[in-house]
Amino acid sequence: MPRRARFTIEGGIYHILSRGNNQQVIFHEDKDYQQFLDILSFYKKEYKLEIYHYVLMSNHVHLIVKAPDGKTLSEAMKGITWKYAKYYRKNYGGIGHFWQERFKSFLIQEGRYLLECGRYIELNPVRAGILEEPKLYSWSSYRTYAEGERNNLIDLSPEYLGLSDSTTVRQEKYREFVRDGLKERRREERYFREGVFGSREFVEEMKRKGLVSLWSHSGRPREK
Repeated sequence: MPRRARFTIEGGIYHILSRGNNQQVIFHEDKDYQQFLDILSFYKKEYKLEIYHYVLMSNHVHLIVKAPDGKTLSEAMKGITWKYAKYYRKNYGGIGHFWQERFKSFLIQEGRYLLECGRYIELNPVRAGILEEPKLYSWSSYRTYAEGERNNLIDLSPEYLGLSDSTTVRQEKYREFVRDGLKERRREERYFREGVFGSREFVEEMKRKGLVSLWSHSGRPREK
């Protein structure tokens, strides 16, 4: 059965999700997480991507990426996943598929939807029960937004920059925004079924352009 073509648009912003095959652990030590970020940084420059948010969990990766076009996105992700799999096999061994199928991509409408999706992925460690506050997790973009931590990988979200002209106020608003996100789970999860996160008008427009819902019955991918 042929694979369904990935739905993309020019200059699109996507939530990318990639999992280890059979939910296997893909990061064992700090050096592994850092290696993935180094690879991501290389391909970001190579393919002129913008990376707004990320979180690296032990067995999967979430990224929010803006790509010039669909071909660029696919080629960049192919390089990232291939390069990290090669690194992993060299250090830990193993055979067979390393990643679970192709990476999944969910289109995000610009504006507040971008900020909400960033919040959603940065709260993954909290929702998984790893820790109680996102600031305690080292392998996400949260501290860049909430505390001003320097991170050359991150392109600050335009919606985030619009929160305030003051860096201090902007960071405080973001911290509050993320705290509020713990109370608002279902809304952000809706797009896992539709393949797009945005207003009703935006979703309908994308469907007219060829977007097909990804999961009709099974709901979103599991987080753990």
